[in-house]
Amino acid sequence: MPSTLQPSNLQPATTWWKPTVGLTWQWQIGNLDIDTTVQADVYDIDLYVDQAIIDELHAQGRKVICYMSVGSFEDWRPDKDQFPAEVLGKDYDGWPGEKWLDIRRIDLLAPIMLARLDLCKAKGFDAVEPDNMEIHTNNTGFPLTYEDQLKYALWLADEAHKRGLAIGQKNASDQVADLVNIYDFAITEDYFYYGDAESMLPYIQAGKPVFAAEYTDLPGDFAKFCEQSKGLRFSTILKNRGLDAWLQTCP
Repeated sequence: MPSTLQPSNLQPATTWWKPTVGLTWQWQIGNLDIDTTVQADVYDIDLYVDQAIIDELHAQGRKVICYMSVGSFEDWRPDKDQFPAEVLGKDYDGWPGEKWLDIRRIDLLAPIMLARLDLCKAKGFDAVEPDNMEIHTNNTGFPLTYEDQLKYALWLADEAHKRGLAIGQKNASDQVADLVNIYDFAITEDYFYYGDAESMLPYIQAGKPVFAAEYTDLPGDFAKFCEQSKGLRFSTILKNRGLDAWLQTCP
């Protein structure tokens, strides 16, 4: 593997946070002004929030996950100019300012993604949420395959773990069997609504939590989802699609 993918000055970590089944969570990505009063064991927030917010959450005894998109370009990020044109694909429908990435080009994406992981580590986050890792089934403009996605996912996990960061599988239920022994938790969106929740059970069976979110813009019965969630032992919340501070938790 090229040296650009494994920096020689990085001393790999030997341990990282191992979250357990049953932890409660809050997910606020929609803005950088985080409501730190929500009672939750784990906060999932944007990589670029102020350092003081991360420090405050840690002082409260909470674990903190850093959100970063690994499968899409976002035109509002401070490192947006570092993305070569050749890795930018089609527009990400429904999300203005985003484009899909050619994840086959790890050689070109590595400097950007490793810098983000370095920042995540430097700011003291405990884990990473790699958004948009589920990509090969989307209309990206690139002929991406299951194997392309898996290779990228395994590379991301390796690099996160080197930095002492846990990492979660984001959606991508078709890759659970390949990732459950490597990734440390899972995050799902609308899996109860679409009837796919049980696909993530291998994480629970491995003693790793599933942080599940359902959204208010779909007509699902959240009380029913909570009953299902209790049986599966998932950590389930209801959120607005914009991921502001509001949430409803399962009783």
